[in-house]
Amino acid sequence: MSGTTDEELTEAILLASRAMVGVAVRSLGDSEHEVTLPQYRTLVVLAYSGAHRLADLAATLAVSPSTATRMCDRLVRKGLITRNRDTVDRREVNLEVTEDGRRLVHGVMDRRRREVRAILRSIPQDARVQLATSLEVLARAAGEIPDLHWSPGWHDGKVADGNTDGDVKTPSAS
Repeated sequence: MSGTTDEELTEAILLASRAMVGVAVRSLGDSEHEVTLPQYRTLVVLAYSGAHRLADLAATLAVSPSTATRMCDRLVRKGLITRNRDTVDRREVNLEVTEDGRRLVHGVMDRRRREVRAILRSIPQDARVQLATSLEVLARAAGEIPDLHWSPGWHDGKVADGNTDGDVKTPSAS
């Protein structure tokens, strides 16, 4: 496919992304809590990056503070996140994922992994290396960087850095 045009690549990526959105939606549909994709994205940010102030969360999600507030209000009512006063600056409120929220994130990620593995079984072995390389190139071009916390088993205490106490460690914490 050395002569592939930008238009052909664009269409191929859009087709693949539609398939992956379908996987994402189905994985959320099997959850005991009804959450939207934006709400789930909020839970993922809080689960993997730790507590955030509302303004910082809104910036991370690229939404307005009022949108983030409404979304967080719904997640608080569902028992998936909490609001806690900052111990240093009592005027600040930190948003944190609850254990129920963390379980939801892990369950959704596990369901996604299972479904993606099922899809991959239909891809010939000789095409897998090229596929993996191409997807990594695409992710990097889009600004995504590999993150230890997205690795399978990180939340079970089986992470590559030898940490077996189950604590989440960010790359900068090592």
